[in-house]
Amino acid sequence: MTTVRTHDPAPAAGPPAGPPATTTSGSSSARRSPATAWTLWAARRVGLAALTLWLVSVLVFLATAALGDPVKAILGKEAATNLGRAEQIRQQLHLDESLWDRYWHWFGGLLRGDLGTSVANGLPVGELIGDRVVNSGVLVLIAAVVIIPVSFAVALLSARHRGRRLDHGIQLVVLTLAGLPEFVVGIVLVALFSTVVFHALPAVTISAGGEGPWTQPASMILPVVTLVLVVAPYVIRIMRSTLLDVLDSDYVELARLKGVPERVVLRRHALRNAVVPAIQVIGLQLAWLASGIVLVEYLFSYPGIGASLVDSVRNSDIPMVQTLAMIVAAVYVVVNLVADVLSILCTPRERTAISS
Repeated sequence: MTTVRTHDPAPAAGPPAGPPATTTSGSSSARRSPATAWTLWAARRVGLAALTLWLVSVLVFLATAALGDPVKAILGKEAATNLGRAEQIRQQLHLDESLWDRYWHWFGGLLRGDLGTSVANGLPVGELIGDRVVNSGVLVLIAAVVIIPVSFAVALLSARHRGRRLDHGIQLVVLTLAGLPEFVVGIVLVALFSTVVFHALPAVTISAGGEGPWTQPASMILPVVTLVLVVAPYVIRIMRSTLLDVLDSDYVELARLKGVPERVVLRRHALRNAVVPAIQVIGLQLAWLASGIVLVEYLFSYPGIGASLVDSVRNSDIPMVQTLAMIVAAVYVVVNLVADVLSILCTPRERTAISS
C-alpha cells in the first residue's frame, strides 16, 4: 500500500516577501513639531474662550433687554411728561432699532473699544469705570498674594499633623469658614475690629479724591481679610487632600526609608506633586473673586466695580450694567485659561501629550 503525499502549490514567482513598506514622508508629515502642537492647542483654547465670551454677551444683552422699557425704568413717572429726555434715551440706547440690530451695534462697539455712554450721568462708560477697574484689580491681587502662601502653609501644617488635635482644629475652622457667605464674614469682622470689641480699623474704605484706596492701607485690611477668609478654606481643603494622597504613595515612603527628614519630604516630594490640582482650584477661586467681590466692595464702600454694578442696577443704567458684566465674564474666562496653561506646564505627561 502506497501513501500519496500532497504538496501545496508552489508560490508564484516574484520578489521575496519582506516587511510592509512604510512611507517615511507620511510619518514625518504626520508628526508635528512641539511648537506647532502648542500653537494649535493655544489657538483652540483661545477660540473656545472667545466663543464663551460671545455667548455671554448674547445672554447679557438678552437679560438687560428683558427687563422692560428702560425709559420707564430710568425716568419713572417722568417718562410721560418729559418727552424730550425720553426721546434722548431712546436714541442713545437705539430703542428704535430691532433687537438684532441693537445687539450688533452694542457688540460692535465693544470690539472697537466703544463702551457707550452712561444713561445716569451722560459720561462715557470707559471714563467712569477706568479707575474702579484698577481699584478692584489691586484688591484682588493683594488678596491673591495673601491667599496662596497662607493656604499652602496651613495645608502643609494640617497634613503634617494628620489625625492630631491641631489637624482637627484646623479642619473645624476651615469647614466653618467655608460655610459662611462673604457678607457674614465681613459683618463679623466689622463688629469685632471696628464697632463693638475693638476700634482699631475703619469700617469703610477711605480714599481721597483722585487717589487710590491703597493710599490708606488701614482701610483695605478688612476687605482683604474678608476675601482671604472666604477663599482660602477651599484651597486649604484641596491642598490637604492632595498632600495626603501623595504622602501615602510608594515613592514618598521610599524617601522616608532612606532617612529623608519629614519636612524635606513635604517640601520637595509632596508639595511639588500637589501643586497641579491646587492651580486649578486657585484659578477657580480667583475667577470667583471677580464676581464675589461685588458684595465685599459694597459692604466696605470700596470704590471698585462692585459698588458701580450695584448703583448701575439701581439706576437702570443699561450700558454700565452690560459693560461691567462683560468685564467680570472676561476676567473669569482669562483666569481659567491661565490656570489651564499653568497646570499643563507643571505636568510633564500633559506636555508630552500635547507635543506628540
